[in-house]
Amino acid sequence: MRRAATATGRPPSKAPAPSSEGRLRAVVAAYAISSYGNCLNLIALSLFVYAVTGSGLGLGLLMALRLFAGLLAGLGAGALAARIGRRRMMITADLCQAAAMATLVVLGRSVPLWLLAGVVSVLGAGTTFFNVALRSAIPVIVGAEARVRANGRLVTARSLATVAGFASAAPVVGFAGHGAAFALNGASFLVSAAVMLRLRLRTEETGDARETGAGEGAREPGDEAAEAAASGKAAGGDGGAESGAGGGRTGSGERRAAAAGTAGEPEPATLLRVMTAVPALLLGMVVLRGIDALASSSHNVALPLVAELRTPGNPALFMTQFWASWAAGTLIAHQILKRRQAAVAEGHGGTLAFAVGTCAMSVCFVLAFTGPAPLLLTVVAGLAGVADGVTEILCTSRLQAAPDRERSRLFGLSATAETCGFTLGTVAAAAALEVWSPLAVVGLFHGLACCGALILLIAARTAHRPAGRPHDRARRPT
Repeated sequence: MRRAATATGRPPSKAPAPSSEGRLRAVVAAYAISSYGNCLNLIALSLFVYAVTGSGLGLGLLMALRLFAGLLAGLGAGALAARIGRRRMMITADLCQAAAMATLVVLGRSVPLWLLAGVVSVLGAGTTFFNVALRSAIPVIVGAEARVRANGRLVTARSLATVAGFASAAPVVGFAGHGAAFALNGASFLVSAAVMLRLRLRTEETGDARETGAGEGAREPGDEAAEAAASGKAAGGDGGAESGAGGGRTGSGERRAAAAGTAGEPEPATLLRVMTAVPALLLGMVVLRGIDALASSSHNVALPLVAELRTPGNPALFMTQFWASWAAGTLIAHQILKRRQAAVAEGHGGTLAFAVGTCAMSVCFVLAFTGPAPLLLTVVAGLAGVADGVTEILCTSRLQAAPDRERSRLFGLSATAETCGFTLGTVAAAAALEVWSPLAVVGLFHGLACCGALILLIAARTAHRPAGRPHDRARRPT
C-alpha cells in the first residue's frame, strides 16, 4: 500500500512539510552543538598546546598547521564530496574529529608532539570538510526557495554557539581541566554524526531522487543540463550519453567521447573549469570573502589587547559583551532575511547588498575600537553582527544557486579563500600590533575590506548598465 501511494505521487498532504522542517531543525541543532564544541576547543586546545610545547612559537606553529590543513581541505573538498557523497563526508569528518579528541582525552599531556600535530591537522581539515558539505547540501535538503531561511538559521546557531563556547571555556577548563573540554567537544561531534546517520538525508541532486520526487529541493536555474549529464553518467551506456548533456539527438561518438573525457578529468582541471565557468561577479564575491576574513583576523587578534586595557580586572567580561552583542546582531540579520525568497541573494541586487554590507561591517568593527562608551559599544558591535550575518547569508545563498555538480567545489574554493585570508591576516596583524596601536591595525585591515567592497560594487554597477542600455536605445524613437 505504501509503494502504491508513493507511485501515485500523492502522499499525505501534511507529511512533507513537518518532515522537512523537522529534519532542518535537527540539522541546525546538531550544527549548533558541534559549533559550540569547536569554539570551546579553540580556547582549550590553545591553552593545552601551550602547556605541552612550553613556548609561544610552538603554539603559533601548531595553530598555523591547523589553518593550513583547513586550507588544503578546501581545495580537495569538492572532489571528495563528488566521490563519496556529502552526507558520508560530513559523518566521516565528525567521526575523525571525535577520534582526535578521544586521543587527547586518553593521552593528556603525555601526547607526543607528532601526534598532537596530527590531531590539530585532523581538526582543521575536518571542520572545513563538514562545512563545505553542509552548505552545498542545503538546497537539496530544504529546497532552493527555502535556502536563505535555512542559511539564516545556521548562521544564528553558529553565532550563539560561538558566544556560549567562548564564555564557557574558562570555567570548564578552570574547574574540570582540558580533558573535560576535549570530552565535550568529542561528544558534540558524535551527536552531529548520529544525527546525520539517523536522518538519512538526501544531499545530492540525482535523476533517481528527482523522479521519486522527493521534491524537497526545488530546481535551480541551469540545473537541467547538470541533471541530464548526471543521469547520462549514471547510465554508463550510449543511450544515457545521447540523452545527456550533449544537447543533440544524433548521439555521435565524438560527443560521447567528450562526455566521458569530462567525467574522467583530473581534479585540478575540473576545479579550473568550475572557476572559469562561473560568473566573474560570483568569483568577486568569493575573493571579497577572503579579504573580509583577512580583515576579521585583525579584530580577533586585537580584541584581547583592548579588553586588557579597557577592563584590566576582568577582560573576559569585555570580550563576552562584545561577542554577545555581535551574536545578537546576527539574530537580527536572520530575522531580516528569513521571509525573503531565494531571489534576494541572486542577481544584481544580491551582489550590491553583499558589497554594501561588507563595507558597513568593516566600518562598525573599526568604530568598536575607537573606545566608545559601553552602551555605544554594544550598539556598534550589534550593527557589525547584523552586517556580518547579512553578508554571510547572502554569499552562501548565492553560491548555493550554482548547479549541484559545481556547488561543492565553489564552497571548497570559498573555504580556501577564507582560511587563507584569515591565516595571513592573523600573522600580519600580530606583527603589526608590535608597532602600531590596535585601532590603527584594525583600521588598516578593514580599510582593505572596504576597498574590496567598493571595487565589487563598482564592477556590479558597471556590469549591470550595458545590459540595459541597448534595450533602452532600441525602444527610444529616432
